[in-house]
Amino acid sequence: MFVPNALTIDLEDWYHGCCARGCPDVPPDRRRVRMNTDKILSLLDEYRVRATFFVLGSIAEAEPSLVPAIAAKGHEIASHGYSHTLVPRLGPVLFRDELRRTAEVLLKQCGTRPVGFRAPQWSLGAGTPWAMEILSQEGYRYDSSLNPLPFIGDRRGSRAPFTIKTSAGALAEFPPLVTPTPLGNLPTGGGWGFRFFPQPVLRRTLRNLNRSGKPAVLYLHPRELDPDGPRLPLPPWRSFLSYGPRTDAAPRLAALFGSFTFHTLKELSASWPHAS
Repeated sequence: MFVPNALTIDLEDWYHGCCARGCPDVPPDRRRVRMNTDKILSLLDEYRVRATFFVLGSIAEAEPSLVPAIAAKGHEIASHGYSHTLVPRLGPVLFRDELRRTAEVLLKQCGTRPVGFRAPQWSLGAGTPWAMEILSQEGYRYDSSLNPLPFIGDRRGSRAPFTIKTSAGALAEFPPLVTPTPLGNLPTGGGWGFRFFPQPVLRRTLRNLNRSGKPAVLYLHPRELDPDGPRLPLPPWRSFLSYGPRTDAAPRLAALFGSFTFHTLKELSASWPHAS
C-alpha cells in the first residue's frame, strides 16, 4: 500500500526553544533562521521533497525575503502563529488576532492564505476547547498541534490522523509521529527524539504506520541543522528538551528521503476522507 508522509518545519529561530520562558530580544546579527532554512531548502531540493513550513509571523516580518524564497520552491506555507506565545496564554481574542495578523503577513509575502496551523509547543488541547472553532471560522482546513505524548500533549491521544468537527466545519488533525512502547509513546517524529533514538526504531515506526494506511508526520526546526549554534542558558534538562543532542538532523532526513515518500500536509488534507 502506497502511503505518502509529511515533513513539516516549524519556522522559528534558535531562541524559540520549547522550554524557553518568553522570547529574548535578539539583535539581527545573531539570528540564524535564514542560514539554517537555506540548508533545509538545499536538502529538500537535492531529494526533490516538498514540505510544509509552519511559519511564525514575527519571523516572516523580520526576514521578509524568506517566505517568498520557500514558496518559490513549491513548499507549503502554513501558520505557526505570530509571537510563539502558548495558545492558553493568548486566550480566544488574542489567538484570533495572531491568526489574522500572521495570515495577512503570509498572504502579502507569498500570495496565498495559510490553510494549516500548528500551535507553538503543541499548546492546543483540553484547555483550549475554543481554539478549533476559531481555526475553522478563520478558514483553516487542518491542524497539526495535538501531540500524543505525556506532559506536552495527551498520551492517550490518537497517533493517526482524525477529524475534528466544529460548528463552522470539519478540520483534519495530523498528530506528529510517535513510537508506541509498553512504557508509553516515544517522541521519535521530531525534535530531540528524532536525533536521539536509534534510526531503525524510527524506520520501523514509519513502516508500521504506513502499512496500516496512515501517513507519518515528521517535524523539524531550522536549528536542528545547526548543532554548533547558540543556545539559551537553560537548566540541563530543559536545554535537552529544547535542543537535544548536538547532532545534525540532515543525515537522518536524507536517509529517510531515500526510502519514503513525502507530500505537503495541504495535499494530505485535501485527500483526507472527511475533508470539507
